[in-house]
Amino acid sequence: MTPAVRAAVALAVGAVAALVLLALLRRRGPAGTPRWERTNFRGKPVHLGAGPAIVLAACGAAFVGAPTARAAAAVAAAGLVAGAAGLYDDLSGDAATKGLRGHLAELRRGRPTSGALKVPALGIAGLAAGVIVHGLTLRAVLDGAFVAGAANLVNLLDLRPGRAAKVIVVAALTSLGFGATAAAAPAGAALALLPADLRERVMLGDAGANGAGAAVAASSLAAIRLPTLLAALGIVAALTLASEWVSFSRVIDRVPPLRWADQLGRRP
Repeated sequence: MTPAVRAAVALAVGAVAALVLLALLRRRGPAGTPRWERTNFRGKPVHLGAGPAIVLAACGAAFVGAPTARAAAAVAAAGLVAGAAGLYDDLSGDAATKGLRGHLAELRRGRPTSGALKVPALGIAGLAAGVIVHGLTLRAVLDGAFVAGAANLVNLLDLRPGRAAKVIVVAALTSLGFGATAAAAPAGAALALLPADLRERVMLGDAGANGAGAAVAASSLAAIRLPTLLAALGIVAALTLASEWVSFSRVIDRVPPLRWADQLGRRP
């Protein structure tokens, strides 16, 4: 298959798989448990099944879209580990503790939170992807930092319906522009789940935001050169640090183009 065809097939497979998995998860809940529901920013109950659905669909479809088995394995390793860490946070997390500073403060008090435990898990996810693609090298360490940071950043943006899914699509399309055909897999999964997310029927949660964010970042590792990686890592690091003092939602609401994109398709 040509790269364009490979990406198109991965997009379609990711979309179909995400819809099928979400239907199964909403019917029975993961591992046969009752339906998972959380309350969104407007106090409306939403289902958490979109998180595992987007991660499993993206990681599975990556084996169709990636140019090599190694590139697909990197996406799967990063997405599944980060998604599992996010899922644990969804199920066990303390919603009152916010931000990296908040989790670290609780850790210093001897009360480790699921968010603090997720930090090394994301690092492991990113490093695993980097080692799969580039071996035991310094580049693999930089890859790991980028994947972990991207996974966390997408989660930081997941504060309104559809926002994280839109970010995943934009990031995946950017990766596709560099020739990372595996990025079509999370893009397809995110596009398929976006309507239900915008209608406030489901939410990605930490599982979906962390897992899909890691998958998109990992899909680009084999395609981008070191200068591009360093630039992307710098942007991710700067935005992550800024999030400790600045509200992303407030900034988005104050910038008309960002506000328009953020509210596109969302209920008033």
